[in-house]
Amino acid sequence: MLDRDGESALIDPDEQFMRRAIDAAMIAEENGDVPIGAVIVHRNQVIGRAWNQREQLHDPTAHAEIIALTQAASSIGSWRLHGCTIYVTLEPCPMCAGALVLGRLDRLVYGCPDPKTGACGSLYDIVRDERLNHRLEVTSGVLADECAALLQDFFRQRRNNGGGPAVP
Repeated sequence: MLDRDGESALIDPDEQFMRRAIDAAMIAEENGDVPIGAVIVHRNQVIGRAWNQREQLHDPTAHAEIIALTQAASSIGSWRLHGCTIYVTLEPCPMCAGALVLGRLDRLVYGCPDPKTGACGSLYDIVRDERLNHRLEVTSGVLADECAALLQDFFRQRRNNGGGPAVP
């Protein structure tokens, strides 16, 4: 399919699914949580979609990635998520990176890096650690500016409104 200028009008699948993750992140923000969203795709179908729910569930492990992993495993009836790609708006933390390795996903695509707690190349690189029994292919920087803007706006608003719990 071509647009008016004869250029390909096909949308990059990584951008398409990252936009779905951004939409999920906005739900987290609406619920007062850090706006991080995750989407898991298998054979071009979304089998898991989640957002941070730590504040809502009062659960420190209720990160978008963990909830999406649970949904995806339930959807395909196996904890082994071979053939799956996860799209996350922010580089996963050590807990989530470990869960991605344990879930045997093939690929991770994330938006913006997290220099403070990123475990997929910024601070640590758990998902590509040769000492572990599984590694993921990693693509970073997909819609990074949009993903970073969500977080920056969220924390700016928190600071302007007197703060509150908002540590990812």
